[in-house]
Amino acid sequence: MHSQQTTIQNEHGIHVRPAQLLVQTANKFSSDIKLVAEDGRRVEAKSILGIMTLGLTKGAAITIEANGADEEAAVAELVKLFESKFGEE
Repeated sequence: MHSQQTTIQNEHGIHVRPAQLLVQTANKFSSDIKLVAEDGRRVEAKSILGIMTLGLTKGAAITIEANGADEEAAVAELVKLFESKFGEE
């Protein structure tokens, strides 16, 4: 398993558009990918409903965990997505 923590930098947190980008990106990988909130709640990164239930706001820490053949690449690409603020400024 490979994991990395990152912080939500988007002004409006993770709303529908960034959640959709997360799901699309996660689905490019065969690994099982989870997002783990600060309070320990764990959801599938390939589920938009699961992501939305976390209610992630700006400044929240999130851990991305992946387990599978392409786990390192999956985590790296998802972290890059968070760091890019999902293309929002």
